[in-house]
Amino acid sequence: MDVLSSVINGMRTGRPVTYRVECHAPWGRRFPRQSGVSLHVVLRGSCSLLPADGGEPLALEMGDVALLPHGHAHAMAHAPDAPLEEKECVLSGEHCTPDGQAVVIGDPAPGGEPAAELVCGVYPLEQCNSHPVLEQLPESIHLRARLGHHPGLRAAVDMLAAELAEPQLGGHALRSSLFDAVLMYSLRSWYAESCSGHTGWGDVLTDPVVGRALEAMHTHPERPWTIESLGAHVGLSRAAFARRFTGLVGQAPLAYLTWWRMSLAARLLRDTDAPVADVARQAGYGSEFAFAGAFKREYRTTPARYRKREAAAPRAVS
Repeated sequence: MDVLSSVINGMRTGRPVTYRVECHAPWGRRFPRQSGVSLHVVLRGSCSLLPADGGEPLALEMGDVALLPHGHAHAMAHAPDAPLEEKECVLSGEHCTPDGQAVVIGDPAPGGEPAAELVCGVYPLEQCNSHPVLEQLPESIHLRARLGHHPGLRAAVDMLAAELAEPQLGGHALRSSLFDAVLMYSLRSWYAESCSGHTGWGDVLTDPVVGRALEAMHTHPERPWTIESLGAHVGLSRAAFARRFTGLVGQAPLAYLTWWRMSLAARLLRDTDAPVADVARQAGYGSEFAFAGAFKREYRTTPARYRKREAAAPRAVS
């Protein structure tokens, strides 16, 4: 499995939530901080995304996609200087509208068309122990439709919008899968456009040696990898591989592997009923005792207590 797909699957903490939103001018609504990625797609009209910290507004046109990878609070409005309603637009499963109906912002005029129509959503991701491929993303990502570089993203957005407007049999599963596609196409497009010539995980993912080693770790985390076996896998000596990996990733190979194994173990404990011994094996540990020690060093609690705590935590539902 490629690293970006593995990271998104491993960091996800629930099902995505998506809405179709109709906005009638004048309009402005706050969106609170989210535990995950916030996403807005402009289906019709235009609007402004206003960072809560007073940063530069983003002018969004029809077809544009805006992501807030860290879920920061923000507002959406018909213009940068528009007054904002006190009521927040809460995107969660508890506030979903019936299938096919839209969230309405502003006061609709009799027989009038909305000034803007959006798809808004939240993709819940682990925030406390986030992967650096996500941590290094900017506060906001703006993909412009007029640049015409995102045919896959455009197709996924069109299908998601159609499913939200007229859901049919299997719509619940389709909305979740299409949101996955929109998120992945968006991240792929951003990395392709923004990371050429820059340091960071854009270079890591495209490095022919380190990228292959990471893909091996992410595809088979249960294997008894050593620095020697990873170096042999990518055709380098032990020392040359360790230097190259550490120089790009910022962690030694086995330190990164241990961290990733613990992240996967946390997801299995959170999302499945697998016995702790099975989770340990899938994370590459033959000993449940050794696994418990490694897990406690990373999460400061035992696997059993972590599972119990996460089971009691609220989850996002679509």
